[in-house]
Amino acid sequence: MNPLIRLGNKILDVAKLFAFAGPLLARITVGWVFIVSGWGKIHHLDKVVGYFTDLGIPAPVFQAHMAAYTEFAGGILLLIGLATRISSVALGIIMIVALKTALAPDIHGFSDLVGVVEFTYLVLLVWLAVAGPGKVAVDALIARKHRG
Repeated sequence: MNPLIRLGNKILDVAKLFAFAGPLLARITVGWVFIVSGWGKIHHLDKVVGYFTDLGIPAPVFQAHMAAYTEFAGGILLLIGLATRISSVALGIIMIVALKTALAPDIHGFSDLVGVVEFTYLVLLVWLAVAGPGKVAVDALIARKHRG
């Protein structure tokens, strides 16, 4: 066998050993961001309600509470890898709302969109919703128990 092919196969074998790292790092990073953000909103709900009112978001009191607690609880769930897909969808919706309301005046094209961190979070959340939490997650542990 060609030495380059053997080397390529060895590199792929090593990469497979670390395949858990991508989803784990994404969950930890995005989960932590939402825990901190949600915690801050929970402890300053009056300010969040005022901000949502200024943005013209309907039912700002309800929406502020929902966003705060969804961010906090969803962040915790992502961090531990439990209900990852559901949490990712819920948090993704929050990111879409943020992009369409608070950040919309600053987004004039694709370059502006990919330049805001909220879009990066949305991309990671979509990836987690589609690909799942990875092997190092409570979801994976539950799945392994149910399989065997």
